[in-house]
Amino acid sequence: MSAGFSDLAARWTRYGVTWTPHVSKDGKWLAWSWSGPTEAANVWVVPTDGSAPPRQVTDGGDHFFVNGISDDGGLLVVSQGKGGNEHDRLFLLDAAVGSLLPLSPEQSDHYVFGGTFHPDGRSVLYTADFDYAAGKGTDGSWLYARDLPRGTCRVIARAHSIVDRCPEISPDGRHVLYHRGDLHPAGTQVWLANWDGSGDREFYNAGAKLRAYAHWLDDARILLLAETGHHARVGVMGLEDGKVDWIVDDPNRNIESVLAGHDGNTVMLVEFVESRLKPVQLDLATRRETVPRIAGKSILPLQQTPDGSWIVETYGSTGPHAFMRLDPAGHAAKLAASLPDSTDLRFTKAQDFRWTSGDGVRIQGWLYEPEGSSRGLIVWVHGGPTWHSEDWGHPVLQFLVQAGFTVLDPNYRGSTGFSSTFRESIKEDGWGGREQDDIRTGIEALIAAGKARRGRIGVAGLSYGGYSSWVAITRFADLVDAACPICGMYELGIDYHNTEMPHGRAYSEEMMGGTPEQFPERYFNASPRNFVDKIKGRLLIVHGLSDSNVSPTNTELAVKDLDARGIPYRLLTFPDEGHGIYKQGNRARWLERMADFFAEAFAR
Repeated sequence: MSAGFSDLAARWTRYGVTWTPHVSKDGKWLAWSWSGPTEAANVWVVPTDGSAPPRQVTDGGDHFFVNGISDDGGLLVVSQGKGGNEHDRLFLLDAAVGSLLPLSPEQSDHYVFGGTFHPDGRSVLYTADFDYAAGKGTDGSWLYARDLPRGTCRVIARAHSIVDRCPEISPDGRHVLYHRGDLHPAGTQVWLANWDGSGDREFYNAGAKLRAYAHWLDDARILLLAETGHHARVGVMGLEDGKVDWIVDDPNRNIESVLAGHDGNTVMLVEFVESRLKPVQLDLATRRETVPRIAGKSILPLQQTPDGSWIVETYGSTGPHAFMRLDPAGHAAKLAASLPDSTDLRFTKAQDFRWTSGDGVRIQGWLYEPEGSSRGLIVWVHGGPTWHSEDWGHPVLQFLVQAGFTVLDPNYRGSTGFSSTFRESIKEDGWGGREQDDIRTGIEALIAAGKARRGRIGVAGLSYGGYSSWVAITRFADLVDAACPICGMYELGIDYHNTEMPHGRAYSEEMMGGTPEQFPERYFNASPRNFVDKIKGRLLIVHGLSDSNVSPTNTELAVKDLDARGIPYRLLTFPDEGHGIYKQGNRARWLERMADFFAEAFAR
């Protein structure tokens, strides 16, 4: 029996979820993708001077995402996969007229990343784990330079791992910076190649199991963010002499990314303090740091413009995400928002909630409480696990709380946003270890605080959140009454072998310490399949059948096991979705079904 969530689900489905924002080098144009306002994710553009409203420039039945933007913003490189399968095809998009020119072939067997314009505007650089001349896959990504006028491609470099970060071309167009993880799944090294395809070499290596990332400051200097094993430090490296001047090297700071400013002197540090975003503008010449602020909002910097302004994304749980222009004096002008100002949707403020896990580690999460009495608690577990939740306007969480549920969004160990030590601690046990106790003890803390009660406890989430939902309904069967795993791993050994992503297997090896063949007991103990007999609560399984990340084989196997044991469940699959449910109609159906499912489970 439906509890009447259809209209609410449809309204929250139209909320614009932001993907892949890019700013032109001249600072005049911002391009991004929104899923929500249209049936599939489409590309939008807006002038950064605020002289015109956002304009939709694609109209696809499948999602379009922005991979690159020309210096003047007139041309975009956009990507599209079939049914969300992430096997993307690249197109050159003329933003003025909306015309699309294919740059790579339609395919379903490899992964394409990037779309960087050369400074001369005549070529585009991208990566693919495919030899297009031979028509076969490769062990790692190759860097391709496509000549736009001629329509020809040539190989600049060949990696032995997947290159999933967009390569950067030096301002003079002579060199390419890119990142490889050839030595160990946990590590990333900086490589440098010449634009003519010569001189491909490792440029900076922080350690086989450590990550380093680099960005061009100018033709002669490179901005580095490199792990030390305890924290990440920021430095400037000379192109010719290879010497590094470490500017920020503080073990008490948690800097997770850096952006090089337009002027070659300004750097933006993207720092997090206990999951809260703290952008820090650094003047390299004086080493002076300033913190930009907009009252009540987190500020995620995107790019500096030639006049010293920053194009930023702002967000908070009390309102929609928005793009803004922040000038050097600190004045902010809104360019676009995820919802129109006239929306009738209400937002619930996130509360910072803390508890102690079973081994004494302090855990943080975000608590959302509905007006009036609660239908019950839903723990929404974020994906990754190398990710974290913030105080933001998450449409799924806002939908659930407006539907009358209490929602906990935990930052379990393994999450980013806190410290390197906290992020790496998940590897001590591997998946299915103490991070799951962090989630369980969060539920128990809410019960003890009188904010949740037994008999009305649910867990849901996407990807790793889907896996955690499986863990909760099997391992914590006496505590959890209902679970909704979405595109979640069910049997980790089969998931490892059946994912289509080589970088997905590498990530499993990093988290679990190796392959299923090397650590069979660890994979066995972490797999919910081996504890399915313990299920007592209700189960709604959701999966996109075009998911090339977490293979639908996981769900097929779960259904077979549940049927064999006579364990009831509900199944909701989408042939035209991949790793997540994002098309407008599908998303509305999923949200409504999920809310109905939990309301019915808690009403028993």
